[in-house]
Amino acid sequence: MFKGLIGKKIGMTQIFDEEGVAVPITLIEAGPCYVTQVRKPSRDGYTAVQLGFSETREKLLTGGQLGHLKRTDAPSLRYLREFRVKQIELKEGEKITVEGFVVGERVDVISVSKGKGFAGAMKRHGFAGGPITHGQSDRQRSVGSIGATTTPSRVFKGKKMPGRMGNDRVTSQNLKIALVDQERNLIGVHGSVAGGKGAVVAIKEARKE
Repeated sequence: MFKGLIGKKIGMTQIFDEEGVAVPITLIEAGPCYVTQVRKPSRDGYTAVQLGFSETREKLLTGGQLGHLKRTDAPSLRYLREFRVKQIELKEGEKITVEGFVVGERVDVISVSKGKGFAGAMKRHGFAGGPITHGQSDRQRSVGSIGATTTPSRVFKGKKMPGRMGNDRVTSQNLKIALVDQERNLIGVHGSVAGGKGAVVAIKEARKE
C-alpha cells in the first residue's frame, strides 16, 4: 500500500504517553493531497506517483501548471512532489489524507534545513579552534593548516572550510509516528525535523525500518 504525503511543518510540542513520560514531537499539517500524475515504465521509464498539496489562487500559477492540474480535475495546488513506488496502486485525481498512517509506524521526513548564510569552520563543522596562548592574537577561530606545501601543492577537494551553511535537503530517517489527527490533518512524529515553521515536507514510508 502506498504511503506518502506532502505537508507543512507547524512546529514542536510535547505529549505524554501512557506511562506519563513527555514525548517531544514535531507537528506536521499533512494533506489532503491529490494524485496529479502517475509515472509508468512504458512511457516514463520508471514508476512513481506525483502528489499536489496546498490549494491556492489560480492567478499565482502559470498556464502550464494550471493545464497540468486541470488534466486530472485537481484544484489549483501550490506544491508538487514525486514519490517512487514499486507498483502503481493509485489513479490520477484521487485524494489522499492522513488516514493511511497509524501511530507507531516509522516514516522518513524530507525537508530543507534552515539557511544560516556564510559561516566559519567552528560553527559549520564544529572545529575546536586554535590555542589562545603562545602569542596568538587573531587566529583563535581560524581553520588552521589546510594542506601540505610542495607535495601535493594543492588543497584536497572536500576539505572542511568556511562557506554557505544550511539550506540543504535533509532526510530525517526512521521517525516514529506518535500522533495522528484525521479531523485536523495532523501527524506528529517523535523528534525533530529539519526546517523552520511553515517549511514544506514530504512524508513517506521508512526505507530502513
